[in-house]
Amino acid sequence: MGQAYSVSEINQYIKSIFMRDRILNHIYVKGEVSNCKYHTSGHIYFTLKDAQGQLACVMFAGQRRGLKFRLEEGQSVIALGSINVYERDGKYQLYANQIVLDGLGTLYERFEKLKKSLEEEGLFDIAHKKEIPRFPKKIGIVTASTGAAIQDIINISKRRNPYVQLVLYPALVQGVGAAASIAKGIRLLDQLNLDTIIIGRGGGSIEDLWAFNEELVAREIYRCKTPIISAVGHETDVTIADFVADLRAPTPSAAAELAVNDYMAYLSSLRDYKRQLYQAMKQKLTYQQARLEKYKLQLEYASPAYQIKQMRQELMDKEQKLQHLMEQRIRDYRHRMDVYISKLEGLSPLSKLSKGYALVVGEDNKPVQTIKKIKKDEELTLSLFDGDVITRVKETREIKRGKMEGDKNG
Repeated sequence: MGQAYSVSEINQYIKSIFMRDRILNHIYVKGEVSNCKYHTSGHIYFTLKDAQGQLACVMFAGQRRGLKFRLEEGQSVIALGSINVYERDGKYQLYANQIVLDGLGTLYERFEKLKKSLEEEGLFDIAHKKEIPRFPKKIGIVTASTGAAIQDIINISKRRNPYVQLVLYPALVQGVGAAASIAKGIRLLDQLNLDTIIIGRGGGSIEDLWAFNEELVAREIYRCKTPIISAVGHETDVTIADFVADLRAPTPSAAAELAVNDYMAYLSSLRDYKRQLYQAMKQKLTYQQARLEKYKLQLEYASPAYQIKQMRQELMDKEQKLQHLMEQRIRDYRHRMDVYISKLEGLSPLSKLSKGYALVVGEDNKPVQTIKKIKKDEELTLSLFDGDVITRVKETREIKRGKMEGDKNG
């Protein structure tokens, strides 16, 4: 008995086969609508059938934005999408991305065929995209001279920047000759040395917008040297011109917003930059001034004149200090000298003599200190303060010092 697979494994395997099939991942299916149900979630569930069979289909809510009509029973439609397996039920179904009425199917086929051809040639390559100028002076417009598109572009341009010059080429944007008219407008405006060209028109059906899906217009856009913004229809409308242009805008109004700079916002930015530059320069200047002052002080400190001045001041300080020390030393010596003088004066015989005392010298020229060494009739010399007196001794009298001192002590 061979290996057994689970139902889920079989469904997953079949689903992987469907996913790898290039045709099933991008396929147009034509049929009559039946069992159409709009779910509360926004999804649409329906069946496409013909005389021999039927196919379950679903269009999720996210894809309904491109649906231009309400899907109803009995309609003959062409659905673009991918066929894949719904694993839970083990059934395959069509996951629709676009649905058009059967009469429009040919246009969609032409659209897809031309898109694929031009993409393979490289007309959509990002390397060929030109940058849209940020501050344009002249902007060309290829659209109808009447209608909401040109009025929206004019109004928004004046509001954003009244100094931008608009150059209109009134082209046919619908019907016979529209593609040639649009291509001629692009060619002529490209010769006027403009900054940007806007091509586009307001919304409409696929037939109304078809001029912007023509190969003639696509190649003229590709050859144009001036940057081109494509603004065809509404946000959900996509044309060949959008793929070839340097920039796609969802609407003509949005194209004007992208092409024309906001002059007031620009002035406000300039004021902000000016203020920032002023603050930065002010800070830089303050910083450099502080550095200059620092270097100036360092230079002054290092200069010979400053060094000499400092040394001179130092010498003056030392001189003053030395003078102070000398004066202090002199005062100290004078004070000590005065003390010594006082002591010397106290010890000086002259000081004693000036107070009435006398120095008695005997004949041996020695001071007489006691009467015991004096003889009667001995010649004595009495030295007074202002001279000597020569005298002879007549008599000596002894004084009892001990008794008197004893009396004093008692």
